[in-house]
Amino acid sequence: MLVLRSSRPASVLRAFLASEASGGLILMASAALALIVANSPLADSYFAALKSYLGPLSLLHWINDGLMAVFFLLVGLEIKREVLDGRLRTWPDRILPGVAALGGMVAPALVYVAVNWHSPGTLRGWAIPAATDIAFALGVLALLGSRVPVSLKILLTALAIIDDLGAVLIIAAFYTADLSLPMLGGAAVTFAVLYGLNKAGVGRLLPYLLLGVVLWLFVLKSGVHATIAGVLLALTIPLRLSIGKPDDPTSPLHKLEHAIHPWSAYLVLPVFGFANAGVSLAGFDPHMLLDPVTLGVALGLFLGKQLGVFGFVLAAVKLGLAQRPSRASWTQIYGVALLCGIGFTMSLFIGLLAFANNPALEAETKIGVLVGSLTCMVLGALVLRLSPSAVKRA
Repeated sequence: MLVLRSSRPASVLRAFLASEASGGLILMASAALALIVANSPLADSYFAALKSYLGPLSLLHWINDGLMAVFFLLVGLEIKREVLDGRLRTWPDRILPGVAALGGMVAPALVYVAVNWHSPGTLRGWAIPAATDIAFALGVLALLGSRVPVSLKILLTALAIIDDLGAVLIIAAFYTADLSLPMLGGAAVTFAVLYGLNKAGVGRLLPYLLLGVVLWLFVLKSGVHATIAGVLLALTIPLRLSIGKPDDPTSPLHKLEHAIHPWSAYLVLPVFGFANAGVSLAGFDPHMLLDPVTLGVALGLFLGKQLGVFGFVLAAVKLGLAQRPSRASWTQIYGVALLCGIGFTMSLFIGLLAFANNPALEAETKIGVLVGSLTCMVLGALVLRLSPSAVKRA
């Protein structure tokens, strides 16, 4: 069996996985803390603080529209780097994670639609369970250590990057408000200037970042979600290729990615998790788990992800389109498919866009995301923990 190829040395890959995993553990802690605070005597202060205004936006909007733009900037940088210079550089590298990501987006959406088919008002949330949280998933893999072969960690990372790209396109296409043509025009002009800087060979990051702020303001006012500005900015950051070698430290894209990655992992995502995972369980009735949104999201993450990811990977291998990851059993691949059902960050984010200004449906979304993600986390870790290790099989 051939090893799933990577264009980076193992030491660089280990460093990346370690940073993602530790960030995922912190994200877990912030989500748990949010649930505790939201159901404690501090609950009123917690929710009041999120609704308080700082200038033109509430604190929650600054977090979801402002801070998360940094996360989407990082997502865009990672997508560009991997496609041009990394694990998704060639079509053979893209087939297996691409097929897995496609299945992991289509099947959960179909499960959600099936559950909500007779509830037209909630069908708007079809994309909520289609996301995979790479930080959470790698955090679980970190706890399992060497029991999981590196080839599966690479597969999960590449799958999640493609999944993020799909989520960005879904947000841009389906979750936009009324569009403002003047603001869209301003965003287009700003993006064109950024593209011109790239083509002119400008390597300093400051002009890109200053124009990135202008781009964010135009996109914020345009009706397209402001975080898309982060992805657009990332596409214009210059990249000097270093195929098969460690990242070029002089490349603007690598410098920016390495600079903001710790801020995203250790500040942006934990703050987002703390601000959005808090849901009051006062008056909670177990029957609420059967509400269409809650049930659709939870089943979409749990059933849809494992059926989509594992089923599409199995089909791709059996049809000869791709090879099974090196030293990985089908049981371990199934365990990773379960972990793909951890949709915390992006699922919550899409849920807030789908049901904006509807607190009841937002609460149902949060419960569904937490139930589905927690179930996938526990069962995925259990399957991988009980699977024979690669060392024993070797």
